[in-house]
Amino acid sequence: MKIEKAKNIDNIELSELTARSKAHWNYSSEQIEKWKDDLTISAEYIDKYEVYKLKEDDKLIGYYSFQSVDYKKVKLDNIFINPEFIGRGYGKILMNHFFKKVKSKGFENIYLDSDPNAEKFYQNLGFKVIGQLESSIKNRFLPIMELKIK
Repeated sequence: MKIEKAKNIDNIELSELTARSKAHWNYSSEQIEKWKDDLTISAEYIDKYEVYKLKEDDKLIGYYSFQSVDYKKVKLDNIFINPEFIGRGYGKILMNHFFKKVKSKGFENIYLDSDPNAEKFYQNLGFKVIGQLESSIKNRFLPIMELKIK
């Protein structure tokens, strides 16, 4: 198993994994299609932001991406796991890699907009809900979460 920086040619594979992973949470195919642009990882995005993928025996297990907000704050944009590997600890492996990366860069605060299905995962890692963001689905809100790191 290895974690490596994604290349812009990984964009299609990452986008497909993102859609499959999101669909795992019982969103309809119509909803996934509505979110297609939001779930697409472009080659330009990979060139611009930090994107790391987890592979084992050339099989993509998952990835995460982040961007700096300012010199102290970073936003976790994405973390997605191939559905066949969800619940096996790979999300935590990716998050630990992410924590090491952002600490080494001197960041102090991590922010993210969580899917409601992932809120507990982030809370178990120490994140706190600091607000909510209305989603495109009526009466559905995304928790805005923060973690202060030392």
